[in-house]
Amino acid sequence: MKPVLPKQHGAWAMLLIPFLLGIIEGQAVLIHIPLFIGWFFLYLATYPILMTFKNNRKKELYVKWSFYYGTPATIALLVVLVANVKMIYFGLIMIPFFLINAYFAKQKNERALINDVSAIIVFCLAGIASYYASTGTVDSIAISIFFLPFLFFAGSTFFVKTMIREKKNPLYKWISWGYHATLIVVLPIFINPLFVLAYIPSLIRSIVLYGKGITMMKIGVLEIINSIFFFTVMVFLL
Repeated sequence: MKPVLPKQHGAWAMLLIPFLLGIIEGQAVLIHIPLFIGWFFLYLATYPILMTFKNNRKKELYVKWSFYYGTPATIALLVVLVANVKMIYFGLIMIPFFLINAYFAKQKNERALINDVSAIIVFCLAGIASYYASTGTVDSIAISIFFLPFLFFAGSTFFVKTMIREKKNPLYKWISWGYHATLIVVLPIFINPLFVLAYIPSLIRSIVLYGKGITMMKIGVLEIINSIFFFTVMVFLL
């Protein structure tokens, strides 16, 4: 039986990068094992769960895979709560954003910008949860683990839209270029200017590649490479 898997390939980087930054900038502890297992299967479960709001013809299939993924996610996250019940707050904070995703799935408008931003917020909240799991605190580093990846992935969202869904919309081109350029100019005012290095490739590719007939596969590969570069810079500078 072919598994039901999320189709947004770029989301895998969002799933991993904030979480791994939380571990690296905090400290790897045993609770990270069930936390990651729970987070991984929760992510897998989210896709079929959302599809139950959208697709009635395959609802039985999606309910089945929601159960397959949701069971190990629930067990692993219960282990986490037994170890530290305060971790539940991160789950509660994520719920409103999941409801936004469910709404747009029901409307069959998953490509809406608000929907994308809501998903990115959830992924980045997982970074704070990962950091908190070992440190027991939400400090300036935790906030950086949230906001710096958020800014990066938001830029990726704008870029992908200009290359695929909104490639004939000049407004999105200027939004994308303006967003990436603003990050380069504004970020040094608030944080170490060296962090700008993580965002420079994003600015370059958003301008150079715009209008080029690049396949979705190549776009995905480029985003993976860019994400690895971003992650490497974050590890060295945070």
